[in-house]
Amino acid sequence: MDAPLHERVASDLRRRISSGELPVGSAIPSESHLCEQWGISRGPIRQALATLRAEGLIGGGRGKPPVVRSQSMPQPFETFLSFSRWVELMGRTPGQRTLEIARRPATPEACDALGLEEGEPVVQMLRLRLMDGLPAMVERTTFVWSAGRLLFDFDCDSGSVFAHLSRCGVDLSRARHVIDAVAADDADAGLLGVPRGAPLLRERRQTSSASGEPVEFSDDRYRPDLVSFTIDNSQQAHPALLRGPNGLLPALTPQGETP
Repeated sequence: MDAPLHERVASDLRRRISSGELPVGSAIPSESHLCEQWGISRGPIRQALATLRAEGLIGGGRGKPPVVRSQSMPQPFETFLSFSRWVELMGRTPGQRTLEIARRPATPEACDALGLEEGEPVVQMLRLRLMDGLPAMVERTTFVWSAGRLLFDFDCDSGSVFAHLSRCGVDLSRARHVIDAVAADDADAGLLGVPRGAPLLRERRQTSSASGEPVEFSDDRYRPDLVSFTIDNSQQAHPALLRGPNGLLPALTPQGETP
């Protein structure tokens, strides 16, 4: 089924912005031009532009044509568990290179995140995630053995690991995210093509079932010139963030719902 018109317009404009066809500082085509291009009324066009404004990609004063403010693609919390799906929504092509997948004894950090005893078997995976072939994120993930063993018969470069696990009946309903900034180490720098010490956005995610049983723990490091994170909330909604000793910690959020 085709996406709604305003989503298709927004996706096309994101693609043009991220590719540099519409560089930072350039004017977005006028509403009348977009209406003619798409053969639609102003309603969906205005919805699409409002979405891009909310994402911080475009801006401009009242009565002035919007201009491109940023090429960094925002990733909202509801798409954290599917990098592939998020990149597709941006109008770009996702990709991945699996560099390592192996069964290993759980490390102390994995034990703390997954509620395991030290030395219990887990599956560790290292992947480089791509946008249009460009390195965007290094993903270091540890799965509990019952879920991770399902990946040994799956081509992890063929698509979304989470989609595959879901098809196999693994419950990936909830996630907790901690976001901070780190300096690229030698491994990060080599994989992402950035200088050693360059700032990276880090998202540490602990995913669990609907009943709270831990399934995976991941340390994902993003190039901030390509990716940013967004949080939508309101005074009427339940708080989506908890304040922890190192900053704001997103609360456990059902997969597919916006905090």
